[in-house]
Amino acid sequence: MTVIDAHQHFWNLETGSYPWLTPESGPIFRTFEPPELLPQLAEAGVDRTVLVQAMDSYADTDAMLAQAEAYDVIGAVVGWVPLLRPDEAAEALERYRRHRKFAGIRHLIHDEPDPDWVLQEPVIEGLRLLAAAGLPFDVVAVLPRHLEHVPVLAERVPGLRMVIDHLAKPPIKDKGWEPWASLLARAAQCPDVYAKVSGLNTAADAGTWTGEDLRPYVEHAIGLFGPERLMFGSDWPVATLAGDYAKVWRETQVALSGLDEAGRAQVLGGTAARCYGMEER
Repeated sequence: MTVIDAHQHFWNLETGSYPWLTPESGPIFRTFEPPELLPQLAEAGVDRTVLVQAMDSYADTDAMLAQAEAYDVIGAVVGWVPLLRPDEAAEALERYRRHRKFAGIRHLIHDEPDPDWVLQEPVIEGLRLLAAAGLPFDVVAVLPRHLEHVPVLAERVPGLRMVIDHLAKPPIKDKGWEPWASLLARAAQCPDVYAKVSGLNTAADAGTWTGEDLRPYVEHAIGLFGPERLMFGSDWPVATLAGDYAKVWRETQVALSGLDEAGRAQVLGGTAARCYGMEER
């Protein structure tokens, strides 16, 4: 079984601009680069990763692709293009698709002042470019409103493969359930929608969380998507706000313990390999 971490980040505060990262971000307000993560991947037995954008900029995407060239462990890169400017996005996609590890697009929609940013007609046109290219779109669903958009996008952009990051941040800390559970169920009814079992520790109580706290939410997702549309991700280094890589890996195994070996193989690698085209590399 090839084990894939389907969601991790790098950033360099000296060479890149990340306005969302401020001193108030605490211990993640510093540079994180591959040499720091590599031994932690090896300890957990992770073979490859999907490196995901941390800023809506060409500079961030270019830096990630350079890192992917330098480190074989990075199997795919989810970058950024200006979806709001579809003509420019088309040119950028043509350029980036020449890179063998370029595998998808994300936009920090949760940082946009308009919670309905993704429904603008130019953005829809940009997403149609992704569908035509066979590239997935990672959805940052922080507000319930963001999760509501997924079925709408599935209808308006047929064939667009979408990946819901972090299971849309379920209300684990408060032991909440709705409207998250119903909205996720609606999204899962769309066959081209996938989701990541990632970033859940920072939705839980930072000091006390365990895999048992995550389990009800993960099992709900398994029931909706099946292992074939779910993938593990660490969300490192954001995850370090509530534990280290080893704990995230260990407790994720607890949350997935109801799966058989074949199901675990899908969530821990198979799904990501298919979704991001890593089987071809």
